[in-house]
Amino acid sequence: MLVSLCVIAYNEEKVLNGLFRNIADQTYPHEKIEVVLVDSNSTDNTLSMMEDFKSTDYGFKDVIITNSDKGSQAASWNAALTKATGDVIIRIDAHASIPRNFIARCIYNMEEFGETIVGGGRPNIVDNETSWKLTLLAAEESLFGSSIANYRRPTGKQEYHDSLFHAAYKREVFEKVGGFNEALGRTEDNELHYRIREAGYKMCSFPDIISFQHTRSTLRHMIKQKFGNGYWIGLTTGVCPGCLSYFHFAPFVFLIMLLVFSVFAGLGYVYPLFYTGLAYLMFDFVNTVICFLTKKVKLPFLLLPILFPILHIAYGVGTLCGLFKMPFWRRKLGKAPFDRITEVKECIIKNNRHNKKESSEV
Repeated sequence: MLVSLCVIAYNEEKVLNGLFRNIADQTYPHEKIEVVLVDSNSTDNTLSMMEDFKSTDYGFKDVIITNSDKGSQAASWNAALTKATGDVIIRIDAHASIPRNFIARCIYNMEEFGETIVGGGRPNIVDNETSWKLTLLAAEESLFGSSIANYRRPTGKQEYHDSLFHAAYKREVFEKVGGFNEALGRTEDNELHYRIREAGYKMCSFPDIISFQHTRSTLRHMIKQKFGNGYWIGLTTGVCPGCLSYFHFAPFVFLIMLLVFSVFAGLGYVYPLFYTGLAYLMFDFVNTVICFLTKKVKLPFLLLPILFPILHIAYGVGTLCGLFKMPFWRRKLGKAPFDRITEVKECIIKNNRHNKKESSEV
């Protein structure tokens, strides 16, 4: 099957060379790979690096470079979808790393088991390891510090999930459900996968498929990421609440409990705040010990009990801000983002018909 490997990037000059090496090293026949690169109006050397990659002959069927100037990941992914002509479409984040057999294993499992959407575990990694970066990585990998999403951690068995990261989709999926909702940021995957599940498709994770995501290397960037994630969770409740789970709101609930019980404490009722804080500290301590024992990293791990609440509060504040803004944002949204989903769908179908016509003529 012809594979369209899609990558979007905005100011990613620091990581693109590594990903391009991964793509060039793929064991799947290069003449059956079409690489689609989307530059989202980068101000660094991202575009020139894409052009250098295109100008180097790796034997790919084609390397397509296109631009998206709308400033959102969803819009950039839609730009990639409208250019992709493959039977299978794979989305790879610019901050990712994929092994040499990544595409080959995706296609093998798709054909061998008759699956429409396949993927695998997506653990986090860091560049240029230091004790501090490994501490941030431990916080990101921890169930307590980050997400319970199954796709983040390889399980060693074949199973179905509600969502997959760096997944491979048969073209028919996008022909049926359309493109991404360009009104959303950070949660565009949640909303798309919700529509995919509603359309009757299943997403299968295989133990022999794995890819890696680079963790934010500074606390400032990680706090910004958590705030942004929470913010878009709040906004998404006004567009597609069904694509969110209760776990998405755990940091928000924790934040509200702290605020409410702090007011109670100021009025003399200290026990709610005391017991909430005590319960949190117990989870904080246990997860810090688990990280310390499993990761075996030295001194900076003593900061984990502080890192966990910082990340939780950042996420919770983001959700609070998103929920506050959501009614006003939803009112101004209009129909354009939803119409765009259908436009992308029609473009994908049109491209497929054109490809079939060309194949029959040949």
